[in-house]
Amino acid sequence: MTLHQIISEQVKAAIKKLYEADLESVELQSTRKEFEGDITVVVFPMLRVVKGNPVQIGESVGTYLVENVENVTSFNVVKGFLNLVISDTYYLDFFAEIKDEENYGFVIPTEGDKAAMVEYSSPNTNKPLHLGHIRNNLLGYAVAEIIKASGKKVYKTQIINDRGIHICKSMVAWQKFGNAETPESTGLKGDKLVGNYYVRFDKEYKSQISDLIVSGKSEEEAKKEAPILLEAQEMLRKWEAGEAEVVDLWKTMNNWVYDGFEQTYKALGVDFDSYYYESNTYLLGKDNIEEGLANGVFFKKDDGSVWCDLTDEGLDEKLVLRSDGTAVYMTQDIGTAIQRVKDNPDIGGMIYTVGNEQDYHFKVLFLILKKLGYDWSKNLHHLSYGMVDLPSGKMKSREGTVVDADDLIVEMAETAGEISKELGKLDGYTDTEKNQVYKTIGLGALKYFILKVDPKKRILFDPAESVDFQGNTGPFIQYTYARIQAILRKADFNWKDQIKDISLEGKEKELLKLLEMYPEIIQNAAKDLSPAIIANYTYDLVKAYNSFFQNVSIFGADTENEKVFRIQLSGAVGQTIKSAFGLLGIQVPERM
Repeated sequence: MTLHQIISEQVKAAIKKLYEADLESVELQSTRKEFEGDITVVVFPMLRVVKGNPVQIGESVGTYLVENVENVTSFNVVKGFLNLVISDTYYLDFFAEIKDEENYGFVIPTEGDKAAMVEYSSPNTNKPLHLGHIRNNLLGYAVAEIIKASGKKVYKTQIINDRGIHICKSMVAWQKFGNAETPESTGLKGDKLVGNYYVRFDKEYKSQISDLIVSGKSEEEAKKEAPILLEAQEMLRKWEAGEAEVVDLWKTMNNWVYDGFEQTYKALGVDFDSYYYESNTYLLGKDNIEEGLANGVFFKKDDGSVWCDLTDEGLDEKLVLRSDGTAVYMTQDIGTAIQRVKDNPDIGGMIYTVGNEQDYHFKVLFLILKKLGYDWSKNLHHLSYGMVDLPSGKMKSREGTVVDADDLIVEMAETAGEISKELGKLDGYTDTEKNQVYKTIGLGALKYFILKVDPKKRILFDPAESVDFQGNTGPFIQYTYARIQAILRKADFNWKDQIKDISLEGKEKELLKLLEMYPEIIQNAAKDLSPAIIANYTYDLVKAYNSFFQNVSIFGADTENEKVFRIQLSGAVGQTIKSAFGLLGIQVPERM
């Protein structure tokens, strides 16, 4: 039981004994720096069940805690806030338990517990991954790692949108203008090559629209009758009919894209346990619709189309099968969710990492699955996130103005290199060592800048700002970790033994309090699906460590015990930084 849990239970016991009232919960927070104390009990919420003066209630509860909780040594009350002082012994005993624990804060999954599936990335095969995909991938990967650390088995997956008119547009343009070029013949990654032809299609399409308008067609007619669009529509029809030549070209060009995606995922440091392809899943769900019709979940209109009535839930009627019997996106999403649980029967819930423009879609999907009677539907979550904007404005795929993910990863390493050279951070390194550190800093800067923001908020991404070595940035945290490693290398004596007989400095106690919070931080981040909680906790820990480093002498400590303890404390902080950054998919360099 943690100290917070012990205090919560004892506060409830105090209220029961002193006032014969029952508290449902106890609000605790860290004591503000201007007051003496370590943990603060907020008295005001108790007034709902206890009548009286909040200061007097605080005094009574404080006295009870000092008498009944071993490590509460004293207290003070400021208005409706009961500030508790915790003994040094408690924090030193806690530290002795965790200082050598490599996976401190992580919970091992219990046999038989339900697993979670996290879906992220889910790109289209007509273009390379871009900055928006980067936020998606970083969020999905980090949430999966955090949930895993919180004590659940996790499956990472994606569904690749590899069918439809979008890929046919790239295929037509490649046939017309490609001269049989390949990734090998051009030296381009496959996703970039295919993406170039998507842009080329759009350019040709717009040119043909202009020609048709000049010839007397209306804009609406021209858009529908442009020859290149008609060719793409015909190609889609042939693909759906299974014509061998078209299917072979489709497979070839999609495989180019898959290979390109894998290179980007590797560079970005994300991975997957399984892949679903829309070309395999687009027919799923029809059987489930028929079953739902029989059970009264869906209803059929006069034209033969099938709908789900969600008006009781404040939504509208939702189409799930067209009148000609063809599926809509909702149909295949229903079928894919059910198929995933069939493939992994231990799944107890799913998390979909998809932009906030799809909020309504997922609200409907989850309600339909609930109506169909799937127990796991109550554990479905849409990890909805805001878009990533650039100082120059929005990105547009068709016009080729997106920020390419590969280019951005390279640019981040170059930016890190330029700033590091200016600051003289890596003097004495070989060029190979420097380039590796630049990659680590650049990618860490990118990931941290994106993940420190609450997922629901839009981001204005500035590469140069993200690589700043000061402030709430990845490089600032990485540099602190490297500084700690330098301290540990300098300590060329035995500093592993447990230290007990010391009095803690205020800066030391502050670090111990933050370290004690780490397991709870992981659980909160998992519950809220928010890597930002981990990111900002790490920044707080690093700020506290730098304050400690500047104000408390490590190697010049008054006693050997104090010196050893401060080195141990530095090591534990470093390990926690590495652990927390690992959950975010960020590496930490040993030297900087």
